[in-house]
Amino acid sequence: MRLEWKEIRSRAATFAADWKHAHYEKGETQSFYNAFFQIFGVERRRVAVYEHSVEKLGGNQGFIDLFWPGTLIVEQKSKGRDLFKAEQQALDYTHRLKDAEMPRFILVCDFQTFKLTDLDSGEQTAFALQDLPKHVEKFGFILGRQTRRFKDQDPVNIKAAELVGALHDEIKAAGYTGHKLEVFLTRIVFCLFADDTGIFEPKDIFWDWLESLPPGSDVGARIGRLFEVLNTPEVERQSTLDADLARFPYINGHLFEEYIPAPSFNDSMTAALLNACRFDWTPISPAIFGSLFQSVMDPKERRAKGAHYTTEKNIMKVIEPLFLDDLREEFERLKALRTGRRQRLEVFHEKLGRLTFFDPACGCGNFLIIAYRELRLLEIELLKELRDNRQQELDVQMISRIDVDQFYGIEFEEFPARIAETALWMMDHIMNTRLSLEFGQVFVRIPLQKSPHILHADALEVDWEDLLPPERCSYVLGNPPFIGAKYQSTEQRAQVRRIADLGKSGGTLDYVCAWFIKAGEYAVGSTRIGFVSTNSITQGEQVAQLWPVLFDRCKLEIGFAHRTFAWGSDARGKAHVHVVILGLDLSSNIRAETRLFTYSKVDGEPDETRHRSLSPYLFDSGRLNDQHLVVREESRPINGMPRIVSGCQPIDNGNYVLSLEEKQDFLQLEPNAVGLIRPYYSGKDYIEGESRFVLALQNMSPQQARKLPEVRRRIEAVRKFRSESLRAATRALADYPTKFNVEILPTEPFLAVPEVSSERRDYIPIGWLEPPSIPSNKLRILENAKYTEFAILTSAAHVTWSRYIGGRLKSDFSYGIGLNYNTFPLPPKADLSKLEPYAQAILDARANHPGATLADLYDPDLMPPDLRKAHRDNDRAVDRLYRRSGFDSDRERVEHLFALYEQMVKPLLAKKPKRKRRSSKST
Repeated sequence: MRLEWKEIRSRAATFAADWKHAHYEKGETQSFYNAFFQIFGVERRRVAVYEHSVEKLGGNQGFIDLFWPGTLIVEQKSKGRDLFKAEQQALDYTHRLKDAEMPRFILVCDFQTFKLTDLDSGEQTAFALQDLPKHVEKFGFILGRQTRRFKDQDPVNIKAAELVGALHDEIKAAGYTGHKLEVFLTRIVFCLFADDTGIFEPKDIFWDWLESLPPGSDVGARIGRLFEVLNTPEVERQSTLDADLARFPYINGHLFEEYIPAPSFNDSMTAALLNACRFDWTPISPAIFGSLFQSVMDPKERRAKGAHYTTEKNIMKVIEPLFLDDLREEFERLKALRTGRRQRLEVFHEKLGRLTFFDPACGCGNFLIIAYRELRLLEIELLKELRDNRQQELDVQMISRIDVDQFYGIEFEEFPARIAETALWMMDHIMNTRLSLEFGQVFVRIPLQKSPHILHADALEVDWEDLLPPERCSYVLGNPPFIGAKYQSTEQRAQVRRIADLGKSGGTLDYVCAWFIKAGEYAVGSTRIGFVSTNSITQGEQVAQLWPVLFDRCKLEIGFAHRTFAWGSDARGKAHVHVVILGLDLSSNIRAETRLFTYSKVDGEPDETRHRSLSPYLFDSGRLNDQHLVVREESRPINGMPRIVSGCQPIDNGNYVLSLEEKQDFLQLEPNAVGLIRPYYSGKDYIEGESRFVLALQNMSPQQARKLPEVRRRIEAVRKFRSESLRAATRALADYPTKFNVEILPTEPFLAVPEVSSERRDYIPIGWLEPPSIPSNKLRILENAKYTEFAILTSAAHVTWSRYIGGRLKSDFSYGIGLNYNTFPLPPKADLSKLEPYAQAILDARANHPGATLADLYDPDLMPPDLRKAHRDNDRAVDRLYRRSGFDSDRERVEHLFALYEQMVKPLLAKKPKRKRRSSKST
């Protein structure tokens, strides 16, 4: 069982403390590295040997201190020795190794200092022994984990977007806005690109033409005239056309087709445009069109559409495991063939020309654009392999078998649909230029001939088969809208419910789920699916709604997945959300291994691991009766725990809940109401050691109210606010304005569990509050709680269950009663009273730090050692109630809990005998 990084970092800290006095090479090296490999749960003797004999360059015999063939050479020295010489010695050893034995990594060390070199990437990392926990992830290769690096967006693209953004702001400030501005800017970007990349010839004719124009407001009108020329075939142009304009070529593709009135330019607008012309657009990716479109969208519109445009780096996280890695691997195998090589490569080339790619929420086409680029790059490498002296004389235009008509998309908005078409043609031109340079011949497709298939329509309302029959579809991919259930319009919610078909409840699925289900029902044969999604569909209540549909109705399995990471955009005003990527295959085509990419930091690089299969929660799958197991919300605890509830919900429009300043102002007006004000805690208040206040009027007498005019004013304001609500239940509550919608007014101390807590913390901060404190609905409370329940709920076992199974707010814990608490499997037949001393130890450790808030105590960087030790002791005690040997990782822990959950729900899932219906026949 692989360890989790949290446990590995803890073991690394222990190792550093144990070996802080080590210094002698001859006497301590082997013990040192035996213990070092144990940090990762790996027996050294299973992978590496000591004192491996090897011939050095000079012919003398040498001995590698530690050798892991194909992976690692270690050269160990005594403390203070020269590590540069040690590194040269290790490199010397590599010259006499067989190819299969060549290591990727060299580690040199003097016990107190480490230096690790990645021979593939050239990356070097040096650090002191005491800092090993901070750098231990560099040794992920010991676990068989490969840190996967994906190509990032070229900064030059972002610079280009900023230049266009500046031009946008200048034009918009003059009152030229909306659709006109979007179309105008997109055409300008195309001209800037065409001017530097050979679409316009000679180079810079657009820039030269602009600079030749006289200053004044008619610059915009003249640009509009240029757009008309670009939309007119040369043979249809007037003979009297200005010679400077006549030099521009005809551009097909609808980009210049629509008439729009030109903006009136001023000097600053002209300067911004010329500044963009001075920029070298040669290396710009056409994917910038998506960023440009997002930059000019209204933020509210962007949220309503669920538009989160994508960096190239994140697109690669989808398309590499979806198809590129397989194609590259196949290409490398074919290159290595000794017989039949050329014929097999030709067959592979034909295969590339038959592949089809379908993005049913394509936006500005970023996924299709980058997929097309990568496919053409692979083809160029293939053509280089096939090329010989005779073939160099062939017509290059007959060589490339990949074209834009292999790419399909659906987009709700017409404008980005047209951008997608244009950007694909731009990418085609870039790749044709690259092919021309490689073969020394000119290869162009202007005017444009073949077209991508981009449908302007609502993807959830049209039949995808009409655009691309599923038997011809190789890959479905993209980034569908993320809109959460509470943000959906009435029409969007109706679409999701119709497609999901979950019955009367309708479910609470995100908008993106409709694309997953529709893609699953569309896919046939060898079609593969790769979508980005908010991480909510792999945790919380949506898992039990969505995944049985995908597994059972659509017959899908997870082929690869990226666990939660931060998704960014190249556009100005970046959209940052926490997402997952899911690759799905039909169960009839599922592969022997499933690839999982895990992020120790949401904005870092992932580690890749291989698994037999994955559950919807993105760890090794649990199955019940050969079906994927999902955790369903329960209205009551099914584990024997006492009921836990949410706190109060006043529905007061700010009249009853008061900040400290508001409380003071209120008491100046109404000093006799002091007895009605009670401390009021949300989860955030509780963690940060602060409180607000609430007017608790439930027991106020009419005589008392008569003497409190400010209180009466607030009561009337609440009554009015509730009576005007769109919800019938709230309007009914208007008749009882002194009551809360939900009233939880504890009379005894109660255990408080925050609804939301930072995912950075190792533990969810919980503890006791007591009257007169009142909990808000952002606290979960357990009245009359015992120390045993505190020990269980604050344990690593319960936190792990919450981390993997419960919902999230972005990446933070969102503690749901129905999922986190009611379903949590308790250790069977265990004596929980054994946990009481461990609970008391945690509380005692907290008491050792008076004045510290829970936020201070549970900051992972600042957590006091005595508190951490008390929690670790409690974790081990709880783990031993589940399994005598405990657990080495969160993954192992949650899989054990899953097995217990399976046993717990078996009786609940047993089929009940169907009741006979009465006959409908009349008597």
